[in-house]
Amino acid sequence: MLSPSFTSNPDAAFPGPLQARGPRPPPAAMLFLAPLLLHCLPLAMGDYDICKSWVTTDEGPSWEFYACQPKAMSMKDYVMVKVEPAGITCGDPPERFCTHENPYLCSDECDASNPDLAHPPRLMFDKEDEGLATYWQSVTWSRYPSPLEANITLSWNKSIELTDDIVVTFEYGRPTIMMLEKSLDNGRTWHPYQYYAEDCMEAFNMPPRRVRDLSTTSANRVVCTEEYSRWAGSKKEKHVRFEVRDRFAIFAGPDLRNLDNLYTRLESAKGLKEFFTATDLRIKLLRPALGGTYVQRENLYKYFYAISNIEVIGRCKCNLHANLCSYKEGGLQCECEHNTTGQDCGKCKKNFRTRSWRAGSYLPLPNGSPNACAAAGSAFGRISRPQKVTIPKATATTLVPGANITTSTPTTLTTQALTLPSTQQFTGVIPSGQPVTREGGRTQGSPVWTKSSTASPLQMGTPMPKVNTKTEAAFTVAAPAKISKLFQLKPKSPQVVPIEVFKDCECYGHSNRCSYIDFLNVVTCVSCKHNTRGQHCQHCRLGYYRNGSAELDDENVCIECNCNQIGSINDRCNETGHCECREGAAGPKCDDCLPSHYWRQGCFPNVCDDEYLLCQNGGTCYQNQRCLCPSGFQGVLCDQPLCQGEEGQACDPAPHAGPHLAVLLGSGLLLWLAGRLGY
Repeated sequence: MLSPSFTSNPDAAFPGPLQARGPRPPPAAMLFLAPLLLHCLPLAMGDYDICKSWVTTDEGPSWEFYACQPKAMSMKDYVMVKVEPAGITCGDPPERFCTHENPYLCSDECDASNPDLAHPPRLMFDKEDEGLATYWQSVTWSRYPSPLEANITLSWNKSIELTDDIVVTFEYGRPTIMMLEKSLDNGRTWHPYQYYAEDCMEAFNMPPRRVRDLSTTSANRVVCTEEYSRWAGSKKEKHVRFEVRDRFAIFAGPDLRNLDNLYTRLESAKGLKEFFTATDLRIKLLRPALGGTYVQRENLYKYFYAISNIEVIGRCKCNLHANLCSYKEGGLQCECEHNTTGQDCGKCKKNFRTRSWRAGSYLPLPNGSPNACAAAGSAFGRISRPQKVTIPKATATTLVPGANITTSTPTTLTTQALTLPSTQQFTGVIPSGQPVTREGGRTQGSPVWTKSSTASPLQMGTPMPKVNTKTEAAFTVAAPAKISKLFQLKPKSPQVVPIEVFKDCECYGHSNRCSYIDFLNVVTCVSCKHNTRGQHCQHCRLGYYRNGSAELDDENVCIECNCNQIGSINDRCNETGHCECREGAAGPKCDDCLPSHYWRQGCFPNVCDDEYLLCQNGGTCYQNQRCLCPSGFQGVLCDQPLCQGEEGQACDPAPHAGPHLAVLLGSGLLLWLAGRLGY
């Protein structure tokens, strides 16, 4: 990610091995050293700025890949800015404002219709003439005590990595309270980055802390600082910083020379690399500069925000798969290498997906790991469809160097696994000239397998159906020290050696393993990741649905349904993400109720409402659950009168209608008992 620039020059970089540290050699010596320097260039550069090099080995010329990244640059040249709320920028209508030095001289004016008096947001990023500061300005705090708050959002529509401090320059005083936020998903969600206040405990209920006092275990902690919010006079202290350099210095030392430790920590410390990554930044201005006093109601025109510059130094995030980043079609785009593609080089190119995409790594130092995407049959490994191989019964017991295999009665083989000494070479016969991989993934031509009674035998497994194959090709291969358990052979028959060779695993990068199902004659992916399933990992697991905005090989192609456990029938959803709701529940996730229902650990029909189920006699409906009845009425809808006797006791609502049913039942029961007892 980094090897950042910590100077005002965006193209400057960390000191590297090629930078002179002693007397400059004479021109003749430089010419003599030039070929050597060019030869060592891929290894000597400390900035990860070379992605690949054309090298020649005993096996012939080929590309050698390195982890790489673009140079740091001023990101404000590519930013899109948004200022909220609407109307927070001064000048519409025109307005006068004062200064803290002389609050009673309010001769300055902001007028959006006059170019000489306007202060639009673009002036935070312009190139200023010498001696003349141009700035964006907010309206004054004329509506005090209502808060004067403004949000300034910087967007790149692209992941960037910070390599130097973020510096915001204020005119007419720095805010008393503000905060910096960041987004990793183009503004959909936001996370606090740093808090700024004159009194951190009062403003954010956080103790004040300086970034330079953080430790290696807390380098990515969000802190509140009081260093930039206390009044120092508008002509003196103008800058507010987000200290990137001080956080790097925790690992690289005060002079930022121990880069090896910094790179190692960026790879190993959880969340540290992501801490310096963002797609958007948002400055939340919460209270303007007060001039070192309390708010003076008699002169509210001296309270406002004014920003003359926002400096953001960083680089495009390309996951260590590109050393160039270009501005195309209105946005930044990585010039991807290593057979990767996408805005951030975040996926493998088509036909280079034999294994899952991985970001490059700074480790091992000094060149890192490119983790390049590979095509089937490339130097990074080959997988082939199972093929039938024939071997004579008389010679199928062992395969070792030193003898020739003869052809007699054919026996079918399928390779499953194989663990062999790393220094041996084998010779043998394979049908149709299928290439074989050796250690390191590169193919080598024509090994010949031979037999010997003194070497360790290959273990055998279940044979495939017998097929006579006549086409044969000789080959030689240096056996790898160890091949995965997928290729271990187990003995079953002394006359049959199964040899299984796989074809390209077409799993869209969600798996790099596949298996041949003999009775179906198909190859299916094994252990699909990223919540996918299916023969080619092309479907989503139950409880997930297809992300319509992502390609099939994207790690985020399947999104969790997140059905509400109470409101939904199960945790599954349809292809649009809508869950199957219980009666009365509504919403895509079944976390809402129909208008005729209310929520109470589930959706229940309304007892009352303000439209159809009206409470009677002046009753009021309480949260659609019951009617609050006035004095003298009762019932679900307050539709029954409540009769009060002289003693305040409830009485019969119809006193002349005859005795209560309970009285009649009681009298009958007494007569029955009397008859049974003989009275």
